Amino acid sequence: MSDTARYQSPLGGRYASPRMQSLWGPKHRARLWRELWLALAQEQQRLGLAIPQAALDEMQAHLDDVDLDTVNQYERRFRHDVMAHVHAFGDQAPAARAFIHLGATSAFVSDNSELIVIRDALHLLLGRLVAVMQTLADFAVTHRDTATVAYTHFQPAQLTTVGKRACLWLQDFSLDAAAMLDAAQGLMFRGCKGTTGTQASYLDLFHGDHDKVRELDQAMARRFGFGQSIPLSGQTYTRKIDSRVLDLLSGIAQSASKFATDLRLLQHEGELLEPFESEQIGSSAMAYKRNPMRAERICALARHIITLNANPAHTAAVQWLERTLDDSANRRLTLPEAFLAADAVLILCTNVAGGLVVNPAIVERNVRRVMPFMATERWMMLGVEAGGDRQELHEVVRRHSREVQEAMAAGDVANDLLERLAAEPAFARVDSARLRAELDPQRYVGRAPEQVVEFIEGPLAALLQTLAPYSAPDEAAVTL
Repeated sequence: MSDTARYQSPLGGRYASPRMQSLWGPKHRARLWRELWLALAQEQQRLGLAIPQAALDEMQAHLDDVDLDTVNQYERRFRHDVMAHVHAFGDQAPAARAFIHLGATSAFVSDNSELIVIRDALHLLLGRLVAVMQTLADFAVTHRDTATVAYTHFQPAQLTTVGKRACLWLQDFSLDAAAMLDAAQGLMFRGCKGTTGTQASYLDLFHGDHDKVRELDQAMARRFGFGQSIPLSGQTYTRKIDSRVLDLLSGIAQSASKFATDLRLLQHEGELLEPFESEQIGSSAMAYKRNPMRAERICALARHIITLNANPAHTAAVQWLERTLDDSANRRLTLPEAFLAADAVLILCTNVAGGLVVNPAIVERNVRRVMPFMATERWMMLGVEAGGDRQELHEVVRRHSREVQEAMAAGDVANDLLERLAAEPAFARVDSARLRAELDPQRYVGRAPEQVVEFIEGPLAALLQTLAPYSAPDEAAVTL
């Protein structure tokens, strides 16, 4: 069947990067298995097993030329993927056939290779997070002083700034990055644990020498860049590790969806727009439309990740004793899909954040529409200061505010609350210029500009410095 005739995941065909796809691809997995078998044999030889150098040399020579067609033929015969790879490797390295997979169980290659891929995929996502955070930080600093209406319950509340709102998104992503960095640095190797985790096969190979078994286990972890091997396992590493990893990816999805949802709301208001290319079509029927399609795609993919989060939790909960195989098919779907979707989401977030368009005229118009309501408390204080009665002033403000709101709802876009109040006897003793001075939006943004600078130059700068070793490649092939 041709590739165009069979189903292909959109995550691979449209959204995820080539780099993330290759990490989870069969070719990379096959090479990792061969690297693990070679490293195992090398360490076993170093610790005293009689494995000829010719065997190691042949294994080394055939790390990169895996013939997946041959592997598939063996798997159709044996109905066992690991043994299919063992036989295919043995065909190419006949001097090593007797020593490949010595003392190991299938989880030696499957689990250890997956932990390597998970670690490397986490590192790639850390680079993606750095890109998102740096882009949002630049936007926040640029607009740290731009006053805008803040919303609670999506109703106008007090004022904030465009930059401060961006820092709310930025802080969410920074929490994700800190948690992911901690998990990546603490990730442990499965190592050499044997069939049920007791290391009995390795103890037999080394004739009861516990020190050599421990050294083999830890040496394998070191060779593949892990700080240590997991202290205990059954046949597989505890599936709680998968669950923790998916929690991290779900966290990214939550942050991204919040960012994209806010953008969709603000694009409806006309205040903030996602990037839109010169020949981009918003609608097949309504040619005038500028839909927030990137933000909507972020939300769609984020929802997919969040729903996947339940899978490894259930898997961890139902593993029987030292292991069952009902985790296998589920993990083949869940782990790659979640990482590919997270990769796609972060690429989209960086693209959107880097092309955000602020519409200052609409931002200012919306501020002007609500500004008199924001100023009412200060106007009342000025009235009291001039000798007025606070309760009388409050009633005047309440009555006129309701009338203005009704007039605006009926289509009168001008907010003339100031003029109405200035004409009232209760406010007659207050200089109208002092009343008008209270309509300066910068008086109502509080410490929003300072918060932007303090967060970006403080906690965020420290985090980005820690994350300096991680960077993500540009991915021009991704559909945005």
